[in-house]
Amino acid sequence: MPVRRIDQDHTRFRQIVDGRIKRDLKKFVSSGELVGKQGDRFVTIPLPQIALPRFRHGTNPSQGVGQGEGQPGQPAPGQQGDQPGAGQAGEEAGEHELEVEVPIADLARILGEELELPAIEPRGQKQLRTDGQRYSGISRAGPNSLRHFKRTFREALKRQIASGQYDPDRPLVVPIREDMRFRAPKPTRQPEASAVVVYMMDVSGSMGGEQKEIVRIEAFWIDAWLRHQYRNLEVRYIVHDAEAHEVDQHSFFHLKESGGTKISSAYELCWELVRDRYPASEWNVYPFHFSDGDNWSSSDTTHCVKLLRDSLLPHCNQFCYGQVKSAYGSGQFKKDLDAAFRGEPKVVTSDITDRDGILPSIKAFLGKGR
Repeated sequence: MPVRRIDQDHTRFRQIVDGRIKRDLKKFVSSGELVGKQGDRFVTIPLPQIALPRFRHGTNPSQGVGQGEGQPGQPAPGQQGDQPGAGQAGEEAGEHELEVEVPIADLARILGEELELPAIEPRGQKQLRTDGQRYSGISRAGPNSLRHFKRTFREALKRQIASGQYDPDRPLVVPIREDMRFRAPKPTRQPEASAVVVYMMDVSGSMGGEQKEIVRIEAFWIDAWLRHQYRNLEVRYIVHDAEAHEVDQHSFFHLKESGGTKISSAYELCWELVRDRYPASEWNVYPFHFSDGDNWSSSDTTHCVKLLRDSLLPHCNQFCYGQVKSAYGSGQFKKDLDAAFRGEPKVVTSDITDRDGILPSIKAFLGKGR
């Protein structure tokens, strides 16, 4: 089947868009533009540097249309030529911004290529069974493209034999409409890997708006990659200061508290969710915790380490801790985790000093393929 010119043009345009996204991926991530323009399955990306088509004036050595008096570049009769406009004249070309809708799945693919992220392999038997479809049934109605030749021939042969129309000396079998049989979808049960992401964030007074924006951007890209790996993904949100609460997505990124910080409260609530709702035999579990590294006491940090080691880690694919730098956070909690879980592949920590640290943090979290 020949490829249509419009398909070639569309493919070329998508290649240009992909190239621009790859080149400016760091800028898109650090600015957070994509997060603010996301839909259910698409994001809108501004691409200001794609050149627009334009006419170029020149001489035409052959005789053809357009010959006559005048020189190249002169206005046509009835035109006024260059007229002054509002503002000062300039010599630089203007920028043309083009907004393009890109599927989030394509963004995840580009992120994986640029950060060299390995595909995730679900661990153990963590799978749910969901309804799928295979064309293993037979129906009396359907499109010709799904016509079942053998079944149709068999029905026609049976009808002609029963009616006495079949002649063994001249075995001509002609199906009629009532003989037609078609392949039909039949519901089946197929295994499908599923995952749950539990985001936890410190919302105490030391976590400001910029720190929360960094977490929001990083969570968007983590979600995009995990949805690219799992068809069934659930996301839960936990905020904490001295106490922990499960909230919706909007509250997670906008809630602000002024109390102290007790990290173990978030880990206890996360463990309750995982234990009661997401058994390791059926779910791939990914807890992500973001804070500025402050905890109210060393004894609570010891309790956090025990919760991770004894409860969460045995039921998780991987536990990720991102420490977002703030003017008030000490950054001690990451040091304590690194010391307690040195050599433990399921615990991954990262320092996020500013927005430029988002991509390295994502690579640290997702680069293990767990």
